[in-house]
Amino acid sequence: MQRGEQLTQDEVFEVLKSPRRRYALYYLRREGGRAELSDLTEQVAAWENETTPAALSTEQRKRVYISLYQTHLPKLDEANIVEYDRDDGVVRLGDRAADLDIYLGDVSRDEFPWDRYYLALAGASALLVAAVWLNVPPFGLLPGLVLATIILVVFGASAVVHYVKYRRGGEVGTPPELRRVERQEH
Repeated sequence: MQRGEQLTQDEVFEVLKSPRRRYALYYLRREGGRAELSDLTEQVAAWENETTPAALSTEQRKRVYISLYQTHLPKLDEANIVEYDRDDGVVRLGDRAADLDIYLGDVSRDEFPWDRYYLALAGASALLVAAVWLNVPPFGLLPGLVLATIILVVFGASAVVHYVKYRRGGEVGTPPELRRVERQEH
């Protein structure tokens, strides 16, 4: 298989038929395209066992590690979907990983676009500061300390909401197939 070629439909289905390979790809995408094999193993095992990495047994970790190390990562590496360095224990998304994006969905962000929200909040805060500084009515009546308190409270409340949502299971990067199962159970 040459590097410049796109994956055939059969190759895509072969690669994605294993949930373990899909979970590995979800995790790599979530982590920006690079991960240590140990971290990858823990998260894949946690997703498979519907638990947290901290609650995994040694046997659960070992089973996933062995299959990733011996079977799944070499298969993905052979298809140039990942670059797998066995010696360093590092896995990176390869040249052809983008060919699978349409099949995997976007797991790189939360369902709520927090990055855009914080950017808009910073922009609104800058406009408010400018209005107070330029004495634009009625904003010119706000003392600086009150303005700073308002901005601090809004950012703080937003951060708390973001943190609570992240910890409650709306975790960034949960594979879409697991999110669907979670929604059906509730």
